[in-house]
Amino acid sequence: MKDLSFYKNKRVFITGHTGFKGTWLCKILVQAGAIVTGYSLEAPTQPNLFEVSDVEKQITSIIGDIRDFNHLKKAFDQAKPEIVLHLAAQPLVRDSYEKPAYTYETNVMGTVNILECIRQNNCVKSFLNVTTDKVYHNNEWVWGYRENEPLDGFDPYSNSKSCSELVTHSYKNSFFADGKVAISTARAGNVIGGGDFSANRIIPDCVRAAERKEVMIVRNPHSTRPYQHVLEPLFAYLMIAQKQYEDGNFAGWYNVGPDDCDCLTTGELVTLFCDTWGNGLKWIDKYDGGPHEANFLKLDCSKIKQTFGWKASWHIDEAIQRVVDWTQVYLSHGDISKEMEKEILDFMEV
Repeated sequence: MKDLSFYKNKRVFITGHTGFKGTWLCKILVQAGAIVTGYSLEAPTQPNLFEVSDVEKQITSIIGDIRDFNHLKKAFDQAKPEIVLHLAAQPLVRDSYEKPAYTYETNVMGTVNILECIRQNNCVKSFLNVTTDKVYHNNEWVWGYRENEPLDGFDPYSNSKSCSELVTHSYKNSFFADGKVAISTARAGNVIGGGDFSANRIIPDCVRAAERKEVMIVRNPHSTRPYQHVLEPLFAYLMIAQKQYEDGNFAGWYNVGPDDCDCLTTGELVTLFCDTWGNGLKWIDKYDGGPHEANFLKLDCSKIKQTFGWKASWHIDEAIQRVVDWTQVYLSHGDISKEMEKEILDFMEV
């Protein structure tokens, strides 16, 4: 049984709280009894999980741009957080090719801005910067990348997150070497789960095809990725933030990825979704010649496993089943808040 009692009455500041991962994170923390303040742009899609989850009523939600330091600092000063979880980002590879400057402004200067807020306050004890598995210089090896591998993402999104890591390292060395603020980064792989309405993501595309009873089009079925349910990394983030709050020696850089059995090709993932959904859902291979994306990328998660005894709770079959369950509740106009609470409790009991 996973225990979140540490977070009861803790003041937690989340950037990017209106996004897919941010909303699930808010929901977990609300259930744990935390005092949550979120700072983010409006939810990026319509529909979006933040609205349908009703979590806005249970937190302090501030709409603002992470690039706007003065607005961010005002919100931060009012919240006086003990724990900061930085998720705000421009998160899409394809969008980063179309808007590279915006991607760097958000992902790099956004990190600088939140670290400046922490530097100029004395309330924070634990900071976690959420990045991505794509921060590594990708040689498309068959083995996973470790935390000491070179950081050099290829595309503007991946590279900007590499830069965000380096900014975090520099601030930690330059301003927080005394250990009063414990600082870590967490590099997670591709996440799936109910409520992701993003464009150009494989599972949301599957959900839309299923809803419309259309054939699913897959643009690159042979690329291999590590897939995990969104609750996997979120609970890992909370574990890291707690452990380093209690003991600063745990601060560092952590990969948070699934086991090897959950590294699938896109085609295998879509086949699993179609089989789980049923109703004759099918997909076709239709490569579109889009911008460069890695064909193979995997994380070595030995460090987090050895340091904390962490292990994955839901493998890919269960993760896909939960996506289908959530989506069917949504499409039948059921109680999404209740469904999310149920999935969180089920996950905690594994």
